Amino acid sequence: LAQLLMSLMMISMVFTNFVRSKASVQRISEIMNVQNGNAVVKNPLIPSGYDIQFENVSFSYSGAAPVLINISLSCLEGETVGIIGTTGSGKTTLVNLIPRLYDVTSGKLLIGNADIREIDDRKLRGIISMVSQQTVLFSGTIAENILWGKKDATQEEVRTAAVAAQADDFISEFSKGYNTVLGQGGVNLSGGQKQRIAIARALVRNPGILILDDCTSAVDVITEAKIQKNLRRYSSKLICIIISQRISSVISADKIVVMDNGVIIGTGTHDVLLENCPIYRDIYLSQYGEDGRGTHAAD
Repeated sequence: LAQLLMSLMMISMVFTNFVRSKASVQRISEIMNVQNGNAVVKNPLIPSGYDIQFENVSFSYSGAAPVLINISLSCLEGETVGIIGTTGSGKTTLVNLIPRLYDVTSGKLLIGNADIREIDDRKLRGIISMVSQQTVLFSGTIAENILWGKKDATQEEVRTAAVAAQADDFISEFSKGYNTVLGQGGVNLSGGQKQRIAIARALVRNPGILILDDCTSAVDVITEAKIQKNLRRYSSKLICIIISQRISSVISADKIVVMDNGVIIGTGTHDVLLENCPIYRDIYLSQYGEDGRGTHAAD
């Protein structure tokens, strides 16, 4: 009777797992069967550099109102470009056009004088690294997480990227260093540490274009300033695009772009925008107050 009971229990468990697995397989199949909406490029162009040029770019999601309207903007090699604006102003949508996650509705987006629609997707995304708002780490060692950016990277390349991301110091404090095992999602790290490892993972690819989408929100101002200085040293040709809600994140950028309701309403340095752009001034005053006491800490 005991043996029969155990067999019946095993059969019921197998049946339960089968039902669960069937639902999982259906969900995975839906993802795997999604077709790439980008047209195949028959004679792909090779970009001559990393310069980014938006020429009267507009974009709208299917059946929705325009999200971006007549965007004209240039990002040159070696520049750090900050993008700031109110929530829903189109900042993330703008940078999502660069790796061609979406195609422009009208206008042109050029990289190295080549229209991105005429560049092979693999080549295009091979020169771009993105760090999104949500930091994703996997179970495994710290080194393995960084190697997701470039699987054949050497130990020296991994460490160089970590140093640039201000991650080497806290990694070295662990008893096993880069061989420290992380739990799923990096549960044994703080938010700022996870963000710095994600930045190192993006840098190890040695990209031409680095997009940081509000990925330093959990990093203190001093560390953030050090990261930005290191990025300039990491590659003289690197185009770094920083999206942030904090003035301190973009205050030292070569060019700051202010967006509102899908339109660029101001472009320039911090001092120029503080003088000529009311919305930028309002954001600055809301974060620093009338006396601007946050400025020196950010510098």
